Amino acid sequence: MNLTIFFVTIMSLIFILQHPLELVEYFSFIPNEALYRPWTFITSIFLHANFQHLFYNMLALFFFGSYLESLVSRKTYLIIFFISGIFGNIFFLFVTHNPSIPAVGASGSIYGIIGALAAIKPYAIVYVYFAPMPLIVLAFLWGIISFIGVFVPSSIAHAAHLSGLITGYLIGLIIRKRGARKYKRII
Repeated sequence: MNLTIFFVTIMSLIFILQHPLELVEYFSFIPNEALYRPWTFITSIFLHANFQHLFYNMLALFFFGSYLESLVSRKTYLIIFFISGIFGNIFFLFVTHNPSIPAVGASGSIYGIIGALAAIKPYAIVYVYFAPMPLIVLAFLWGIISFIGVFVPSSIAHAAHLSGLITGYLIGLIIRKRGARKYKRII
């Protein structure tokens, strides 16, 4: 089973059900309630604020997640996805401007996937507005935007993006170093 397609499908189904079943109320990540509702560090990853939020997250997950999934084991993919999302929420917890506002979305996890790819395949070419760009440059630019966004109050959880990106990148570096060691043993 393709994990990326599975996640896209599950999050899309959850989006359809989240309002009728009041899932946002019980499963979104609210920083000032995080210690009393620890499950929300994970469950909030599967919720989305609106259709546009879902669409762009699922589009990014489909393209970047499919690519990462072709390079790493299922276990590694799941580790990157969940650890990046959890660390995204943890960093958001400490830097949010309003700890009573709920945070939802897979962005921290998706940025973690992008970070891991940037470490594993830094010179892979991606297209931004039809212009080719190395993945490491795109990840760096998104990191700068997220860093600046941490200091500007908005409805976007830039801290979760930044933390997810850094977490994924660090995991990706470990994967790349392990791969290089394996390759050297073969030679």
